[in-house]
Amino acid sequence: MSFPLPRLYAIINAPGTGGPPPAAWGQELLDAGVRLIQLRFKRGATRELYEAGLELAALVGCAAGTLIINDRADIALALDAGGVHVGQDDLPVKMARRLLGPGKIVGISTHSIQQVREADRSSADYIAFGPIFPTRTKERPGPAVGLEGLRDARRATAKHLVAIGGITLEAAPALLEAGADSVAVIGDLLRGEGVGHRAQQFLSVLAGAGGQPKSEF
Repeated sequence: MSFPLPRLYAIINAPGTGGPPPAAWGQELLDAGVRLIQLRFKRGATRELYEAGLELAALVGCAAGTLIINDRADIALALDAGGVHVGQDDLPVKMARRLLGPGKIVGISTHSIQQVREADRSSADYIAFGPIFPTRTKERPGPAVGLEGLRDARRATAKHLVAIGGITLEAAPALLEAGADSVAVIGDLLRGEGVGHRAQQFLSVLAGAGGQPKSEF
């Protein structure tokens, strides 16, 4: 599908997993200028995720942004979200695409160059690669791949590449220079003077880093 890929990909944890309520955090991010948000929900009731997503989806829609649902293609479909992000143990990209249709975004997490190559052959709109750095926002993260691993991933795919895992404001520019088109951030958005202020710092830093980003999915 045709969709501008922002350099900052904000990830929000659903209720009960830490951080502000999704709608409150989402509104701060949107006010700061963020336009690509993922709602992540690793445990808890499906109804809770749906209700949190419903409120967030309304806010994102009013701001002409895009909401991606982590793992759950069924919830993405129910919310008419912008798309879904699947992991290696979730629905295959092909099945997520079949469920959501061609007009939605499907992204996939990868943790090795072999997985990147496999994702490159799929219909995924973007490939997330990581963790780039050690991270505490995932229960069982794989080994950090570092900047050199990111460069290898860039050489392995022509698709949009999103760097994820342990990303900080200070490290973000180097990720674009290493080949990422976008950076996905979770924990570091909670640092500093507030979520919105931190997001503005990321947007400012990323706007002046790296080469020209790919304009569309």
